[in-house]
Amino acid sequence: MANNIEVKDLLEAGVHFGHLTRKWNPNMAPYIYMERNGIHVINLYKTAAKIEEANEALKKIAASGRKILFVATKKQAKDIVADKAGAVNMPYITERWPGGMLTNFVTIRKAVKKMASIDRMKKDGTFDTLSKKEKLQVDRLRAKLEKNLGSISDMTRLPGALFIVDTMREHIAVREAQKLNIPIFAMVDTNSDPREVEYVIPSNDDASKSIEKVLTYVTSAIAEGLSERKADKAEKQADEENERRAEKEAKEKKAKALETEENE
Repeated sequence: MANNIEVKDLLEAGVHFGHLTRKWNPNMAPYIYMERNGIHVINLYKTAAKIEEANEALKKIAASGRKILFVATKKQAKDIVADKAGAVNMPYITERWPGGMLTNFVTIRKAVKKMASIDRMKKDGTFDTLSKKEKLQVDRLRAKLEKNLGSISDMTRLPGALFIVDTMREHIAVREAQKLNIPIFAMVDTNSDPREVEYVIPSNDDASKSIEKVLTYVTSAIAEGLSERKADKAEKQADEENERRAEKEAKEKKAKALETEENE
């Protein structure tokens, strides 16, 4: 992995700060190092190992061409997720989770297509034929769709995985992914249940510095997977081109040999 996980960097970003001990989930006990001043401290060596494990899996999903949907609607995570996920061309939800986003994906796709049809109306001049009131209604609908679904407009099929910041807050997304057996990767704090997630990253899911640090590692792994996919595609194309060239040369050689035979 190009981006090595340093415990020191995790410490500086405050990834180790958990919740108050009275708010803990006992299932997080294996990831807790100690308690200090009534707050649980997360074992960063385990966090680093879990990030490595998650990164390997995310890299493979990205290399296979599947999308990873990032979900984070809390204020301190929104902009970070939009920036980091957008940089690796992955879909994300940072406003409200649309109920049925996964379990009723066909309806969600219809809403995305509605957005595209409005754009076509504006291009082909149909929009100009509407009344002032109708134009206003269409514009409002377009803005609403863009806000809630704009970041997933390129997601034409169900994602290969979900990456969630704060599983308690995004419990609806967790339930939908579980129903469809979509693997969940998540930043899980000491007040959450790690059993709901396939790839647990024990970490502070409240502080923006902590969220940014973990997402930097995660998206770097995704970028690696995408690069590998691109390189594999280029290699495959080169192999196909060489094969075509070899076939062409073989045909030309055969034709030349036949011509020589006929002349003799």
